[in-house]
This record gives sequence, structure tokens and C-alpha cells, in this order.
Amino acid sequence: MSKKGMYSIAFAMLFTVCAIIVTQCVRSETHQGATSGQGGIILGFSQIGAESAWRKCNTGSIQQAAEESGVQLLFANAEQKQENQIKAMRSFIAYQVDVIGFVPIVADGWDNILREAMDAGIPVLVTDRKIHTEDDRLYAGFIGTDSEQEGREAAFFLLKKFARLGNQDEADGKPVRIIEISGTEGSSVALGRAAGFREALADHPEFTIIHSQSGDFLRSKGYEIMRNLLEVYSDFEVVFSHNDGMTLGILDAMREAGIRPGKDVVIVTIDAEQAAIDALRRGEVNCVIECNPKTGPAIMSLAKRLAQGEKIPRLLHVDETVFSEYDDLSSVAPRGY
Repeated sequence: MSKKGMYSIAFAMLFTVCAIIVTQCVRSETHQGATSGQGGIILGFSQIGAESAWRKCNTGSIQQAAEESGVQLLFANAEQKQENQIKAMRSFIAYQVDVIGFVPIVADGWDNILREAMDAGIPVLVTDRKIHTEDDRLYAGFIGTDSEQEGREAAFFLLKKFARLGNQDEADGKPVRIIEISGTEGSSVALGRAAGFREALADHPEFTIIHSQSGDFLRSKGYEIMRNLLEVYSDFEVVFSHNDGMTLGILDAMREAGIRPGKDVVIVTIDAEQAAIDALRRGEVNCVIECNPKTGPAIMSLAKRLAQGEKIPRLLHVDETVFSEYDDLSSVAPRGY
């Protein structure tokens, strides 16, 4: 063999050894940089951001559950950008985590990164918001809230509320006019809540949505949108808001305009943050539908099963409650968010 050939073989062997060492170092550094104790599985988790008290509670639940269950958590805040989530997930793949979990900011656009995870042999758990994929095998399963049912519950309350009022508007031939402030465009949560709401009202033409607009789940946008709408619409009976953050902004705008929320206008909201329950007790909100953020323990349990090569259910919904003006709210425990 020529000297040149011997050098080539030696170089190839050296490169292989270095690659193995680098891979092991990366995995070792991943263990050291995780947020819980040593020895557990590694879960790479991409959160969409910290846009509300609900989201902060959701993050806290995940971090606390990881610590308590011995799961080593690599946590990434995407700051409301899908591209940041995809970058984080690629870094998780490079670090060779055992499982990837993420809250998808929107429903579409995940197929490529999910294929990369599948090719790397890393199972993916979707949580809180659902996704659309060309192949459902690209992710292991979903756990979170039932956004369609949340929308239905909002409609069920309105049917009950206006039946109790004697259907005055219906008797006069006037519809019950609804303004909908929806969540982030393209998110499964916003799509589901809107779909469930409309489904439950489909056989009740006395209810009509006169305006629907995205507030991106932000309090500031809820305030801004309602201020602008009050200059356009002077007569409506209901506001259906997709989350409490936007609702709190809506209440601020109404008070400034001299409108009594909960009395002059029926307010229905989703999440069940403490501030929304307090507003319900004051009579400024009429119905609050819970969206349970405390999914951390279930996520850790599912992640451990996936790391062991087990299959998990394709769809898991968490338990949720509806609170309304017709309930005794004195026994409602502090929400913690």
C-alpha cells in the first residue's frame, strides 16, 4: 500500500474516533445543562412563549413536573415564532435527546422537522395545540385541552343565558349579536374554539356573529380591538373571547367607554385565570370556561413511556370545568395562574 493510502486510512480512522468523542461530549453536556437531576431521560421541550398568565403556569407545570420526576429538561422559549421552534427542535435532534415535546404555535408547517426527528429515532409529543401533518406517524401523540368542546361550552352558556332572559330579542325578530375575539390565526386552539362555537349555534339562527377578529391571545390586542370596535358597533349583546388575557383588555376598553361588562354586554371567556374568576365574581364576566394548563405530570409520564419504546394514545384530553354566573363560586380554589 502506498504511503498516501496509509495516510488516508489513518485520517478516516481518526475522524471516526473524533466524531464518536464529540457525540458523547454533546450528550454529556446536554445532561449537565438540563434543569433537573442527573440520570433521567432527556426531554427537549419547545414552548411558544410567555404571552399570558396561563402560558406561564403551563411552563411552570412542565418544569416542576420534570424536576419531580427526574426527567432532564432542555427548555426553549420560541417567543411566538415558528422558526424559533424549528431551530430549537433541530438542536434537540443534534443533542440526541430521548424525546421531543412542543406546543405548536400554528397547526401547519411541521412535516419536515418531524421527519428529521423520525429519521433520528426520536419520538415527538405534541401538547396543548394540535397540528396538521401529511402522515400522522410523524408524531407519537397529543395531550392537551379539547378546544372544540371549549367553543361548544361557550355556546351552551349563551343558549342557557338567553333562554333565561325569555328570548326577548328573538321574540322581537332581532338576532343576538355576537362579537368574537379569536386567538392566534392558524393555531389549532383558535380554529377549534371557533368551530365548536359555531357548531353548537348552527341550529339557532337567532344568534349571529357580526364581527370576528384575531387578538393573538394578547391583552393589549384585546384592548385595542375593542376600543376600535366600539367606534363601529353601538349595539351588540355578546362578546366571546378566546382567552382571558384578551378578555381583561376588553373589559378595560368597555369600562373606559362607560359600558358595564357582564351587564350591558354578556362576556364569555376561556382559560379560567384567577383574574377572570375574580371578574366573574364581580359580575363583569358571565361565563369562564377552563383551559387546564397543568399538564406537566402527564407530559412527563408520556415522555418516559416513549423513551422506553412504548406506544401512547394518539389523543388525550385533560379534564376541564365551566364556571358561570349561575354557580356558587365561594368554593373555587385559588387558580394558581
